[in-house]
Amino acid sequence: MRRYRITIGDKVFAVEIVALRGDQARVVVNGRPYEVKFSPAGGAPVTSPPLSPAPKPLAAHAPPPPPLAAPPTPILEKAEPTGDLGSVAAPMPGAILEVLVKVGDQVQVGDTVVKLEAMKMENDLVAPIAGVVTEVRVSKGSNVAVGEVLVVLSP
Repeated sequence: MRRYRITIGDKVFAVEIVALRGDQARVVVNGRPYEVKFSPAGGAPVTSPPLSPAPKPLAAHAPPPPPLAAPPTPILEKAEPTGDLGSVAAPMPGAILEVLVKVGDQVQVGDTVVKLEAMKMENDLVAPIAGVVTEVRVSKGSNVAVGEVLVVLSP
């Protein structure tokens, strides 16, 4: 088996080529198996023996390669608001980029009330009901946890 450490941006991936056949390969990336197609950069056809497990290394006493640090895999959980039906809760942990409402503001269903940055993505959190903002529990720059209530609305 051939093992590689591939870096994309700031993420490191442990890649192991398990088997090859023509333009297809069985690979394991950070412990997950995949069937992939590939071609050389020059576009020349790929020829290799039928797909079979890669041969084991001959040196039985060679020390094992150092373990590769896999990037943490974010686990997203569906947030359940801890308040009433008019609560806007954080769907994932992140940082508040902007609070677009204040107490007393009227909002419609689907209006963006908070912008949340999570995993380098900007997420618009919207009003689930039409009503009046009764509480704003966060401010710009706040870090929030999954399910934390950010804004409370009253119909």
